[in-house]
Amino acid sequence: MKYYSLNHNAPKVSFQEAVIQGLATDKGLYFPESITPLPQDFFDTIENLSNEEIAFQAIKQFVGNEISADTLKQIIAETLCFDFPVVEVEKGIYSLELFHGPTMAFKDVGARFMSRCLGYFNKDNKDSKNTVLVATSGDTGGAVASGFLGVTGVEVIILYPSGKVSDIQERQLTTLGQNIKALEVDGVFDDCQDMVKKAFLDENLKHKNLTSANSINIARWLPQMFYFFFAYKALKKQNKPLVFSCPSGNFGNICAGIIAKKMGLPVEHFVASTNVNDTVPRFLENGIYDPKPSKATISNAMDVGNPSNFIRIQEMYHNDLEQFKKDFSSFTFNDAETIEAMKTIYNTDGYIAEPHGAVGYLGLKKELQNHPNAIGIFLETAHPIKFLDTVEPTLNVKLPIPKQIESVLGKEKVSTKIKTYEELKAFLA
Repeated sequence: MKYYSLNHNAPKVSFQEAVIQGLATDKGLYFPESITPLPQDFFDTIENLSNEEIAFQAIKQFVGNEISADTLKQIIAETLCFDFPVVEVEKGIYSLELFHGPTMAFKDVGARFMSRCLGYFNKDNKDSKNTVLVATSGDTGGAVASGFLGVTGVEVIILYPSGKVSDIQERQLTTLGQNIKALEVDGVFDDCQDMVKKAFLDENLKHKNLTSANSINIARWLPQMFYFFFAYKALKKQNKPLVFSCPSGNFGNICAGIIAKKMGLPVEHFVASTNVNDTVPRFLENGIYDPKPSKATISNAMDVGNPSNFIRIQEMYHNDLEQFKKDFSSFTFNDAETIEAMKTIYNTDGYIAEPHGAVGYLGLKKELQNHPNAIGIFLETAHPIKFLDTVEPTLNVKLPIPKQIESVLGKEKVSTKIKTYEELKAFLA
């Protein structure tokens, strides 16, 4: 399998090269040269397969022969060491819970998969060191910090917007030490992401062997397709069309879901549910892609004004907006609507959703009006404890502290404050 740049002005590369480089030399995101549908018997018998077997069949074409089958299976086993339950919230509507991993966020899957791939590629080169540079609007930082902690030959530097991540999220990325360092940026997530992209293209930093663990990196992004297959396996026996709603910030999850559909997964429709950062909903209305600076909301991991992965989605539909709209909708919701949704979900079934899942629920309810016979699944991307300052007063509940979170609460935060790219560059030099 080869990967090409979506800016179409850089050489094609192997899976290994794409993982290590992160971003192509022409600033483009890498994209697989082909997407081959899985055989029909895979879907016919999927309920008989383990999650690990499903994931192996799904990802192997994208890895090719650069990692042996046995090693790839071991990487997958270490990645999928937790559950992905599908929980009925109300009749015909399910929550796909992606928060049962070590940092209680969906990004544990991609971060663990990528860290193990990078560790494998570094195994024979003891003198080489990679620097993973990552921007986070919330959960990416903690997942990457946990996934890469102690990985030989890898230094991790996480940029996050000061005051715009929750206390628990901040602790997860600032308290681990070892090979993990946190930079607290005076700005918003888009500023962090812009700095990261600029560093990748800075000739003076080539000696740092920079790569990204944001969803721009194929090894962080592609494994996110796994849980769409898992949800299909869980709900297949109901024999109804599936509509997935993804709370969307950088659009990595929904982009991976669309790849799964292109591989043959029976999905009727996708919904990208956003907060007031509505670049994609506006695009679907008027055909004009017009990113605006991000605005802060209670669903902070989605506070992205210029979602990186949307160009990958457009590529899969050959930039044909009308074809795209057949499979894809996008709706925007404000904080007041999000709060009301959290209350509705809780009052209906006692289910506690955090703000991102609530946005996903709202988009799902809206789209299901067009699919009366479908089952709806919204992605619950993080544990409610990570947003207890919103969840507890909204629902008038007291959340127990899970063991994964207890482990960071007593630790001291260590971060370096920066304002400009020049300060980042000086830190890296």
